[in-house]
Amino acid sequence: MHAKDILIDSYSRIQEEVHNTVEGLAPDLLNTRPAPDANSISWLVWHLTRVQDDHVADAFGIEQVWLTQDWEKRFALDLPRHDIGYGHSAAKVAKVRVDDGELLTGYYDAVHAQTLGVLRDLAGKDLERVVDERWDPPVTLGVRLISVLSDDLQHVGQAAYLRGLLQSEAE
Repeated sequence: MHAKDILIDSYSRIQEEVHNTVEGLAPDLLNTRPAPDANSISWLVWHLTRVQDDHVADAFGIEQVWLTQDWEKRFALDLPRHDIGYGHSAAKVAKVRVDDGELLTGYYDAVHAQTLGVLRDLAGKDLERVVDERWDPPVTLGVRLISVLSDDLQHVGQAAYLRGLLQSEAE
């Protein structure tokens, strides 16, 4: 198995979990925050998708799906167009609301398709390419892809836990 195959499988698991977490939930559950400073499922899935979109696009020198496929307009959030959610205050988290989970899964699926497109063309030596020199040591493509993968898996796990919590409270 090649490194790109492992990455493709790993990113595909994020997609599965995003769908498992979001599908079938009413907007009130998607947008519920269990505490004033907590994140909602909507925010968690939006954020993990924005991180993947932003970081993968930057690492491969391509445009973000958020901007090229009008997801920014479809979400119509009162946030700066390049915002990905890092450092969001409770007030900014509250701005990320959806009326339908298909908006979240649709955006994730579009980002996932772009991610798989670049991963399929990946050669092993590409993973050694430096993509960010602001760090010591500089960040390689391989490290960046694993970093995004780790961040996304943590957030989708949080969203799945929150789904279970909210559903058990609703019963």
